[in-house]
Amino acid sequence: MFLLRFLCGKWCKPTTDEDLESQGYQGVSAVNVGVTALAHDLSHSEINSQVDSRAIADGDGMTVYVSTTDPRESSCVPIEVQVAAVQRSQARAEKNYTEADAIHKKIKKSGYRIFFQNNEETLARKYRIRLRGIDAPENQMPYGKEAKEELTKIVQGKCLRVLVYGVDQYDRHVADIYCDGKFVQELMLKKGFAWHYATYDQRPELARWEQEAQAKRVGLWASSNPEKPWEWRKKNKKKGQKRIRRKDKSEGG
Repeated sequence: MFLLRFLCGKWCKPTTDEDLESQGYQGVSAVNVGVTALAHDLSHSEINSQVDSRAIADGDGMTVYVSTTDPRESSCVPIEVQVAAVQRSQARAEKNYTEADAIHKKIKKSGYRIFFQNNEETLARKYRIRLRGIDAPENQMPYGKEAKEELTKIVQGKCLRVLVYGVDQYDRHVADIYCDGKFVQELMLKKGFAWHYATYDQRPELARWEQEAQAKRVGLWASSNPEKPWEWRKKNKKKGQKRIRRKDKSEGG
């Protein structure tokens, strides 16, 4: 998993478009970012060097954990999670690992997790991240596996910066991600592992990078007519609804 800490101990609040451009942020305006933008980076520690592909959901999503040692996070930790964390530490101190594991499961259900970092326990909050402006093939689609592997290769064990713009209907934080100074969405588009999701993001550079990949016929563009992931989801959702209706009819008949 990825454990994040806040950059420079403050919110990322660029005041002008020039400030953002100077930092290398693509097509971002100060108005769009506002006070909702968060800046994080992947802390350089032993835990971050562990390979865990489960942190990458697919070619446009991942799970990260933000340490509650930061004042903004610590002030938001529910009382029951704080109590559970103390109880788990006590159980481990008494070598009651069965009880400690059971408590940790409860903590995970609350959206938190405890990591060991530098021989110390760190309570961290779970965030699901959705890459802004791109849509990668679903895992079950052609090039879905390759897209997931490519995103994993790009971010695994690297320094990340995440700019959050909002939360989608699935409670995922929609964000731009920079890895060692490189724009991750740009890399995914140029290598042909994602579509420009123009319905939700009209930045012209995203369309341009997709067109470059199309012209080179790389990645999913090796196919003459690759299926769009949003159309695939819509089609399979209808199939699922039909199966449910058939099941209901047979059970009722």
